[in-house]
Amino acid sequence: MDNVVSSKQTVVLYPGGGAGHVGPMTQLAKVFLHHGYDVTMVLLEPPVKSTASGASFVESLAASNPSVVFHALPPIPLPDFASSTKHPFLLLQELLAQYNDKLENFLRSIPRERLHSLVIDMFCTDAIDVAAKVGVPVYTFFSANAGALAVLTQTAALLAGRQTGLKELGDTPIEFLGVPPMPASHIIREMLEDPEDKVCRAMAEIWKRDTDTRGVLINTFYSLEASALEAFRDPLCVPGKVLPPVYSIGPLVGEGGTETEEAGKRHECLTWLDAQPERSVVFLCWGSKGLLSGEQLKEIAVGLEKSGQRFLWVVRTPAASDPKRLWETRPEPDLDTLLPEGFLERTRDRGLVIKSWVPQVDVLNNPAIGAFVTHCGWNSTLEAIAAGVPMLCWPLGAEQKINKVLMVEAMGIGLELEGYNTGFIKAEEVETKVRLVLESELRREIRMRAAELKKEAHEALEDGGSSQAAFLQFLSDVKNITSA
Repeated sequence: MDNVVSSKQTVVLYPGGGAGHVGPMTQLAKVFLHHGYDVTMVLLEPPVKSTASGASFVESLAASNPSVVFHALPPIPLPDFASSTKHPFLLLQELLAQYNDKLENFLRSIPRERLHSLVIDMFCTDAIDVAAKVGVPVYTFFSANAGALAVLTQTAALLAGRQTGLKELGDTPIEFLGVPPMPASHIIREMLEDPEDKVCRAMAEIWKRDTDTRGVLINTFYSLEASALEAFRDPLCVPGKVLPPVYSIGPLVGEGGTETEEAGKRHECLTWLDAQPERSVVFLCWGSKGLLSGEQLKEIAVGLEKSGQRFLWVVRTPAASDPKRLWETRPEPDLDTLLPEGFLERTRDRGLVIKSWVPQVDVLNNPAIGAFVTHCGWNSTLEAIAAGVPMLCWPLGAEQKINKVLMVEAMGIGLELEGYNTGFIKAEEVETKVRLVLESELRREIRMRAAELKKEAHEALEDGGSSQAAFLQFLSDVKNITSA
């Protein structure tokens, strides 16, 4: 039996760090396993310990994925995020670069004939140089969507020809191939600065180098983002550069049923949802890093109470005003202090507030869920699409505003909550949009679209489906490269 295992080819996955990146890559690992490959995921000591990432996250990941080998690179001294004057993104990139020698040593420990490929996270572009030294085909795994990759790739090329930043354009729409016109303000915040700004320059270089690999595996499916995926084949996408193949292999999402805080114990919110009418509950959650102000939490509470609708709301301790404290582990929220006096008592017959965490995949797949208020992170968005749940879009940071435009205008799966771009959404907007998506005539149209996308998402992964075909094409391309 050992001989059979050792004769398999090994795929090395390199997610870089953070739950938002390790999680989707773990789903990718399962695809490789299904096709008969051994998989080793190379991990770094997380630079930030928290409840969502860090040793406990990795340990639980390894325990729930026994077929994947998890290899931790020998740790190096971590930067002091709290006291450094450098932008955290630059510190993270420097940290990743310092791991290159250790990554190379690990890759060389695997016999070359057994080493199938190296698949890197979108932020691990320094590892492209390591792959070249070892002589292994390297591919990018882009865990966001094709539309975001199209915008960011083209933005990097756009900045190369500009003397000034994009911030001065405000909300002026920019035309990009493959996506609806994108307000300049919706591009990643750090890329709006002066093109000579260090963070802007570093980000532009990353989006450029993401397409310097042999190809890009992307967590989406063809019918969801056909226009964006076709844009990469257009020579006008990045003038003067031939982009590599882009393989849409998603949706890669968790299966549910495994996200329990204690083994064998069902989360209380699922039992509560079971008692609610079908499609009657709005679920509110802003991801593991989505932190709102105390004032905003109170405003949401007022809007939910006035809406009269059922709700399941995940509340986290508000964002720290001091940016240096963003790296601290967050304490459990004090609901009595954060929410309006008497709110929990007045809404207890139709609402449930949970502190910090719920098993999101299981929640979204519960028949009681009628809508999802989301930060538009791509993992959460795909989970909702796979579950057939309409969304109310409240983007916070990263590429989430780009996602919002795509979800509302291109995919037809969401409605925006007005005010997100100013950083504050009023109670009246929460009340209006929650009612709109749960009880107005519009709900039929958006639910129908959600049901269509759910069907297409599942079909893409079946034998003969577009994502299955794309993955087989990827495997064929790797074989052609290594046998040439």
